[in-house]
Amino acid sequence: MSTTTISTLFLDIGGVLLTNGWDRSARKSAAEKFNLDLAEMDERHHLTFDTYEEGKLSLDEYLSRVVFYEDRSFSQDDFRNFMFDQSRPYPEMLELVRSIKARYGLKIAAVNNEGIELSIHRIRKFNLTSFIDCFVSSCFVHYRKPDTDIYRVALDITQASPQQVVYIDDRAMFVEVARGLGMHGIHHNDLETTKAALGSFGLLLP
Repeated sequence: MSTTTISTLFLDIGGVLLTNGWDRSARKSAAEKFNLDLAEMDERHHLTFDTYEEGKLSLDEYLSRVVFYEDRSFSQDDFRNFMFDQSRPYPEMLELVRSIKARYGLKIAAVNNEGIELSIHRIRKFNLTSFIDCFVSSCFVHYRKPDTDIYRVALDITQASPQQVVYIDDRAMFVEVARGLGMHGIHHNDLETTKAALGSFGLLLP
């Protein structure tokens, strides 16, 4: 495949560049730290988290439904700070994407599901604007993967045709949806397989 074919990378953030922002593991840790009923918190989470990720609830509103529907011995600030502290980088993946962008002059768009406060925190903490050109995040565009509209918005914003895009995600179904729209897809499992897959599209590093 010609190295000039691909002009744009669409990337998930959680599970690819960073740990997930607020997944079951993080909620389990929160339940243990704050002495919460994990099953009840998870049930409430699943009933309302999609709405938060679509940018239709603030984090305080989400927490009022999931945690602070009754009096607690800790504050919302305590809980928010704990949530934010769960995010960790994958340094080698961050470096891979930075290097690919620099070598081939690619446009980089984040296409991810995330609530607004978590998203902004992670963008700033890990300096993602230093190499990601635009953030087509569910909280900003009000569509969530696997809704095809979020991918279409990303194509419109980047002005890329599907054939010019490689999409990387750790969720296989989301990759399948992107492929269904004509994009190239990489199901991310680890650094080496993703690096090799990028190489197959002509995006090689020395």
